[in-house]
Amino acid sequence: MPNIKSAIKRVKTSEAHKAHNITIKSNMRTAVKRTEAAIVNNDSDQAAETFVAAASKLDKAASKGLIHKNAAARKKARLAKRINSLKAE
Repeated sequence: MPNIKSAIKRVKTSEAHKAHNITIKSNMRTAVKRTEAAIVNNDSDQAAETFVAAASKLDKAASKGLIHKNAAARKKARLAKRINSLKAE
C-alpha cells in the first residue's frame, strides 16, 4: 500500500475505473451472446434487434479503449455476416 497521499488516491480511483470497465465489458459480451443465441435459434428478427444493441456496445467499448477498434469492427462484421446469411435462407 502506498504511503503518499496522491498515490493512495490514485489506487482508489484506478480500482473504481477498473470496476466500471469490467461492467461495461460484461454488458458488451452479454449483448454479443444474445445476438449469437438468436442466430443459433434461426430467429432473424430477434437477431437483428439484438445486433443493434450489440453493435452499439461494441462501438462504445472501442471508443473508451476497452477493446481495440479493429476487434470491435471484426466482431460486428462477423455477426452481421451471420445475420445476413439467416435472412438469405
